[in-house]
Amino acid sequence: MSGRPYAVPVPKGYRVGPWEVREPVASGAFATVYEAVRDASEGPDSTLDAGEQPRRAALKFLPTGTRTPRQLHHLRDLAEREVQLLRRLRSPRLIRMYDTLTVDDPDHPELDGATVLVLERAEGSLDAVLAREPAPESGPALLAQICEGLHQLHRAGWVHGDLKPANVLLMADGTARLADFNMAAELEGTHAYTPAFATPDYTPPELLWPEVDERGTRIRPSADVWAFGVLAHVVLTGAFPLPGGTSEARSDAAMRYTRGREELRLSPALSDAWRDILRDCLAPTHAERTTDTAALLRRVEEAAGASRSPRLPRLRPRRWRRPVLAAALAGAVVGTASLVYTTPWEPEPAAAAPPTCEKPVVYEDADGRGYQAGHSGTWDFTIARGDGGSQVRELQCLLRYLHG
Repeated sequence: MSGRPYAVPVPKGYRVGPWEVREPVASGAFATVYEAVRDASEGPDSTLDAGEQPRRAALKFLPTGTRTPRQLHHLRDLAEREVQLLRRLRSPRLIRMYDTLTVDDPDHPELDGATVLVLERAEGSLDAVLAREPAPESGPALLAQICEGLHQLHRAGWVHGDLKPANVLLMADGTARLADFNMAAELEGTHAYTPAFATPDYTPPELLWPEVDERGTRIRPSADVWAFGVLAHVVLTGAFPLPGGTSEARSDAAMRYTRGREELRLSPALSDAWRDILRDCLAPTHAERTTDTAALLRRVEEAAGASRSPRLPRLRPRRWRRPVLAAALAGAVVGTASLVYTTPWEPEPAAAAPPTCEKPVVYEDADGRGYQAGHSGTWDFTIARGDGGSQVRELQCLLRYLHG
């Protein structure tokens, strides 16, 4: 695995507790996921019921010793968010966490001290399904399940903070689970605090250039509702609901939209029921946006039942191939801990593209005197050489949060 830009390179066969690492499944800026098999000689897990003993799982490694103290503090915050949520919430619409482990291996300082989440194993992501089949027949049924998961999160007092196709995982039977809760936050009254970055295409206009303090950015449940509206339009039509050929252009359109100088571009192929749902989810301000996810779920279920077959996609058995990570998103995208899942049910490509990170990543340079942003395994952009555009503004926003 040397030479690949994984956040945490782990050799095949490496042991963590009772688990043996197998193939890599996904990677992102701050975490890498591997398939793992439980050693039968270890005996059953006493914390799980007999019918819940997984033979296989997904191990999510968060990096450790090669980071600066500030970076490690930030990574611990991301890990704690996910662990807290998954320990406290149990739902068939949320990916399950079986255990948390800490690597104790001084002989391998790059792994020593790493946090490892033992997660329910998925077969792929909605992002991979959409790449293969835009506007899939199963889309409405999947949206109903995604909305159900979102409702369960909000009812429990949590905000996801980074809802998008890459963070919706599909199980072997085709059912959907929400995942990647690194940006999740527990509500404190009407709002919560979350790290000051997410995926711009799914970020509401009021958070594209937010105020950031020592706790992060204030976020409301309406931000998840906006993200669901964008996701639903992408799933149903294969296109974003705002114009623009790049993420940056669509973000600019979102800002014009909230000021009344741009309109939603909802597909004419949508039914009236779906159009009404999306208009409510994509209202230009948080105050106008629906936040009653129970009522929203009922409407989505009715629209899904009336528009298309509820048949869910059944994924063929996993056939491992060399993982190819999705290309870096175009436009101004700042680093998050989101993961890019491979599509193991597709045939081996003739020539695999070089692996890349999903988004640019911001780090201190080796001397601690500056900050760099990189993608595709290279450091090819620095704040000092920026042109003052939105990419620089977003990176500076992230730096203010990480480094004060």
